[in-house]
Amino acid sequence: MSHSAEVPAHPGEPHRGGLAGRLNWLRAGVLGANDGIVSTAGLVVGVAGATTSTVAIVTAGVAGLAAGAVSMALGEYVSVSSQRDTERALLAKERAELAASPDDELAELAALYVHKGLRPETAKRVATELTERDALVAHAEAELGIHPDELTNPWHAAGASALAFTVGALLPLIAIILPGPGTRVPITFVVVLLALAGTGAVSAQLGEARRWPATLRLVLGGALAMAVTFGIGQLLGSTAL
Repeated sequence: MSHSAEVPAHPGEPHRGGLAGRLNWLRAGVLGANDGIVSTAGLVVGVAGATTSTVAIVTAGVAGLAAGAVSMALGEYVSVSSQRDTERALLAKERAELAASPDDELAELAALYVHKGLRPETAKRVATELTERDALVAHAEAELGIHPDELTNPWHAAGASALAFTVGALLPLIAIILPGPGTRVPITFVVVLLALAGTGAVSAQLGEARRWPATLRLVLGGALAMAVTFGIGQLLGSTAL
């Protein structure tokens, strides 16, 4: 089995069950919350541009929240399930090759550690000791970058995605229904843009990116989305309602 070109880019980082995995989940949660904020804000502001009816605004907002959460959960479930199926297939193939040609697999594992910077004799000793402890785990982590016992659960991913979207969507929904008709849109604009600035800063920090560009992109994108949907709502409200 030849996987010499598939050495993980950051072999020193913890596997997906460690800090890196938790940061990826947190980053995905922040992005899911952003989706909930922007999509729901655009929806309720657009409806508010067409009508002052609180019932209509709440109905649209709740429907958008439910549809978005289900869509996010379904998309995440399908994506993670496909990834999990692929990982299981790779592990099954690795298990079969370990049973068929253990000596070749041991030599390949040692070569991977040489590629990572170990001396050949050290790499051979490390590969031998890890293989004696758990051959499948050793090969899966070194060659595939996965841990056989810590595959991502699609149900957990779907639930986390739906929850993140829901939390984000609740913010613009609450912001637009509490004030009176005359101030609900500007207040929602302010609340949403502040929330996007906060989540943008957190997302940039988690991704070790520059904070201001990431935050500014989110704020400008959210402002544009609300401005466009509000304009469309006013246009349709004045001509069709």
